Amino acid sequence: MTRDNLDLAASAQEMADTAPAGSVDRAAASSVAITCATTRDIAQARNALDGVTPDEVRQAALDLFDRLAAQGA
Repeated sequence: MTRDNLDLAASAQEMADTAPAGSVDRAAASSVAITCATTRDIAQARNALDGVTPDEVRQAALDLFDRLAAQGA
């Protein structure tokens, strides 16, 4: 079963909710949640995450996105 964007958004939001305030993990998870909730498909979400700044948050967001997407593959 593959996961769709809304599944990924929900998982990322749960992670954001439990991450420490102000942390890179929280920023990354929030970025993934918002991006997945507002894009049409996995490819578009992955592409949109390439624009996240700063670099540290972008890399953490891409890593998280890839892990979440792989869970349903």
